[in-house]
Amino acid sequence: MNLFKNWHSEKSAAPLAVYRIFFGLLMFFSTIRFISKGWVESLYIEPKFHFFYHGFAWLPYPSENLIWILFISLILTSLLITLGLFYRFATVLFFASFVYIELLDKANYLNHYYFVSLIAFLLIFVSANRTFSLDRYFGLTKTSEKAKTWEIRILQFQIAIVYIFAGLAKIGSDWLLEAQPLKYWLHTANHLGIIGDFLKEDWVAYTFSWFGCLYDLTIVIFLTLAKTRKAAYFAVVIFHLSTWLLFPIGVFPWVMIAATTIFFSEKFHQKLITLLSVVLPKKKRSTPVSKNSKILRQPLVNSFLGLYICAQILIPLRFVMYKGDLFWTENGYRFSWRVMLMEKTATSTFYIIDNESNAEIEIDNADYLTKNQEKMMASQPDMILQYAQFLESNYQDTLVTKFGHEMKFIQPKVHAEIFVTLNGRPHQPYVMKETNLSDITSSENPVNWLVAFND
Repeated sequence: MNLFKNWHSEKSAAPLAVYRIFFGLLMFFSTIRFISKGWVESLYIEPKFHFFYHGFAWLPYPSENLIWILFISLILTSLLITLGLFYRFATVLFFASFVYIELLDKANYLNHYYFVSLIAFLLIFVSANRTFSLDRYFGLTKTSEKAKTWEIRILQFQIAIVYIFAGLAKIGSDWLLEAQPLKYWLHTANHLGIIGDFLKEDWVAYTFSWFGCLYDLTIVIFLTLAKTRKAAYFAVVIFHLSTWLLFPIGVFPWVMIAATTIFFSEKFHQKLITLLSVVLPKKKRSTPVSKNSKILRQPLVNSFLGLYICAQILIPLRFVMYKGDLFWTENGYRFSWRVMLMEKTATSTFYIIDNESNAEIEIDNADYLTKNQEKMMASQPDMILQYAQFLESNYQDTLVTKFGHEMKFIQPKVHAEIFVTLNGRPHQPYVMKETNLSDITSSENPVNWLVAFND
């Protein structure tokens, strides 16, 4: 049985064109918003130290001018994607610029940045410029206005993965039985006035928690079925607008509202294109691709789809390979679509102790980290180790003057005292001062050096 047999049939490319326009516009406005908020400076230019992703320590950190060039690239390419002009070039450059920025510092990781990276990657390969595009208008694309079914299905699959894994992750005691962390977040919703007081009722948090779980687990099914699609999309809009109003989660709700339109029928998208066609008159100057080339390409496409689908299923499940509580050690937590599942805050104090003289100083984290970096680092083991390695290197063969006394650090060791609160639980010790972080390798399971989780 060929898993992708029906995925090579032809359909209208209108759904891809609508998807391209929504994606491009959202990325354009979100980049402008990012710049206007001053986040380019605060997240990428001002920090003195950056937390690299595992396997990407080799990635050179760009100069300030290059960082601005990368963001300008996002603005220009998102406009080109919206217009469907030089589409392949624009999608490749957008993807490269966006991923490069995201790899610069994992303290800035957000689920929707990962989602945008994946969608940008897929858009490189789909034919979203075959209709209602400047490429089509100027004859820059030599294909018909048809697209392969797989080009639509793979985008639907990616959205389904987000929802399904987000729903499965919510099947746990914290979310369903304790309504955490929603209870905590809703209790602190003071900016909503009278509504905020209403949201502090525990039954509201439980209602939101259970509804959120059921929504994530079932919404894709209802979007797929023609009879329930309109009602399901209405639920999508209400759900994501509610989360946007209640919680500071950026553009993610708008991204999902736009992305889920890919589940609507060809006729819906064709009607939408017809309404928009007054802006861009049709000008057919294309030639179809030969059938032989299409047939020869199918095995390659099937291999790509198979690998991509397997990766998207296995990556969120990799946490099962590690020992310890997932929320405590965070091994396999990133890239697993655990959306809004954890409120984890920590207080951290780092110490440099010389191995020879036993001289000791307490580190002021603000000397090296921004507030956001310190917040992210203090509760994530891999970032704790990276920061410790940086401090050890920074204080190697260093003369420090403190309270009028000079201390020489020849063989510095890094120790830390960290306390964490997880989803409303009392503060618990996370890292004890006796632990020499300098002796721990990044490959060691955090369960071996973190204080055991007391649930």
